[in-house]
Amino acid sequence: MVSFQRGLGMSPDELRRCHTLLLEKQRELSSAPGEARSRVPSAGGWQGDMIDQANADTEAELQIRLHRTDGRLSLAIEDALARIKQGTYGICEICKQPISQARLEAVPWTHLCRECKEHQKSAG
Repeated sequence: MVSFQRGLGMSPDELRRCHTLLLEKQRELSSAPGEARSRVPSAGGWQGDMIDQANADTEAELQIRLHRTDGRLSLAIEDALARIKQGTYGICEICKQPISQARLEAVPWTHLCRECKEHQKSAG
């Protein structure tokens, strides 16, 4: 059981809301792999004309990229859930300032405030 104590600029209700959002997204991702696999066309087959083959290869590549993105997102969600348990959720890992509630509602797995994320994007 996770304790939702006030701290780090977040009320217990705000923290509970973010925890719920994270769990919902985690469930959504865990139910998606079976569905995604059934939609992946076989790439490199010799059925159909060259355009059909190219479309199948492109679709397979897209599904592979989506699977990788889902894997990274799953790890980010697990990390955010761990930060809730540790009591460090909602604090930017770079500047150590509170992350805005609006940002946490939009991207509950984030570990950076908007300013640090923008700086990271522009630098990299």
